Amino acid sequence: MALDTAIAKADPLPPGEAEPRRRLKHFSGSRLGGLILALNLLSLLILFVGALLLNEWSRGLIQARQETLTAQAELLSNVLSKLSITTGEPTPAFDPVEASRQLVDDFIPEGQRARLFDLDGLLVADSYAVSEAIPGQPLPPARPAGTPAPAPDPVGERRDDDNLEQARLALAAEVEQALDGEPQASVRRSESGDRVVSVSIPVRHVRQVLGVLTLEAGNVDETLDAQRRALMPFALVALAVNLLGSLLMHLFVARPVMRLSAAADEVRLQRARAISLPDLEGRKDEIGDLARSLETMTETLSDRMDAIEAFAADVSHEIKNPLTSIRSALETLPLVKTAAQREKLTNLLQQDVRRLDRLITDISNASRLDAELNRDRPRAIDLTQLLTEIVGVYVSGLKPGEAHVTFEAATGDHVQIMGRDGPLGQVFRNLIDNARSFSPLGGTVRLSLGRDDIDPNRPIRVRIDDDGPGIPPENLETVFERFYTARPRGTAFGANSGLGLSIVRQIVEAHGGQVRAANRTDATGGVAGARFEVALPPAPASGRRA
Repeated sequence: MALDTAIAKADPLPPGEAEPRRRLKHFSGSRLGGLILALNLLSLLILFVGALLLNEWSRGLIQARQETLTAQAELLSNVLSKLSITTGEPTPAFDPVEASRQLVDDFIPEGQRARLFDLDGLLVADSYAVSEAIPGQPLPPARPAGTPAPAPDPVGERRDDDNLEQARLALAAEVEQALDGEPQASVRRSESGDRVVSVSIPVRHVRQVLGVLTLEAGNVDETLDAQRRALMPFALVALAVNLLGSLLMHLFVARPVMRLSAAADEVRLQRARAISLPDLEGRKDEIGDLARSLETMTETLSDRMDAIEAFAADVSHEIKNPLTSIRSALETLPLVKTAAQREKLTNLLQQDVRRLDRLITDISNASRLDAELNRDRPRAIDLTQLLTEIVGVYVSGLKPGEAHVTFEAATGDHVQIMGRDGPLGQVFRNLIDNARSFSPLGGTVRLSLGRDDIDPNRPIRVRIDDDGPGIPPENLETVFERFYTARPRGTAFGANSGLGLSIVRQIVEAHGGQVRAANRTDATGGVAGARFEVALPPAPASGRRA
């Protein structure tokens, strides 16, 4: 593309180009997708592990506390059953005074509460009642003199009464179940509203159940609160990871996409002809693929626009020639005096009209060629059969004096290529028509098909040879340019538009092949005719016939 083509850039960047590469990827091969997935999974994993550790820690803590209390309660129950705290014969019962004397702070660990219930579920002794410690809560701050006391809160008092009643009912239910002879362990609310771990163990005298010993350990909520505070670092780390992921998404995804969008808008508003963002094109992820694809697309569109402009200029030039001739003939026609001169001008007008008709037809075919190539999907084509059918049409329609067309396949099997049979058929018909137009009367146009048997991946070659005057060496490439034509003397004027070989090269290159022209030589080194060779890539192994 010309260097004066404008380039759309969202930001000023250093010059540089990267060869666009298209990669078909699924999610597992996506670097950018893998980064996003890893960051999100990492943050979720941190929270999940933290929550799992907290739950397991809480359950383990409560279970360990229950096991400890159970062991302590069983030991204390055995001690109480052996001490002289029972009275009555033959039915033993607790001695309230002796039981209270035993349940003192020296016997009960700090932070625990022991209560002893008789066989009827009535409280016999309470370690808090005989404790030397003074329970209670700190007094409220002193009020200035004369400040009225705050009014009581009836709703709060009623709520406290409800909580106290529920705590008593829960304790009574636990004691009642323990009186049946089975140890009980639970987590419930105490009369003060705190959550406690409670264990109730039956106290036995030999096998007789005398009552129930209940041990309670508080500070469960404080311990769990400490665990929740321990979870905060996990939550903060997860938050930081999410923030980092959002920042990376903005820097590596959002901003590049915004820059690409701005560059595309520049192209859309016709302020530029192509997109070029070298720093994005050098990336190895999907953003880099997108930047390279957009650059390739805009460069292709720019080249297409240049080609359309050049084609329009060539068309205008070629059409003006016959139109100028027609206008001159029409201006001269009233001045003609003789019938011979009038007939000559009429023939000239007819030739120019035929030339215009041929030009318009070939221009129409050439303009529709891109659409046809993009609309039809390539498929496996039997090139041997395609050439056989094309040559068969020429053989069946051969007229006296026209060049004969023959076909020879060097390989015995059928050769497969990937392509579009319609445009490829036009390629070989144009080449055959061109060769026949230069062949002498009664001459032969020979088609041959061959491939490399050693390396089947090498291009398949089709040669078209004629017995004409050949091509001047300086025009071996010029013959593929639009509207170029060089005909020998005696050829009908206007019978050729000069677009046939140009269309051949366009179709062959669209199929990933090449076409070239050369001259054949005889034994003396003289020109024996022209040769056109078309090289096309073979079909993949899966698309070939067995």
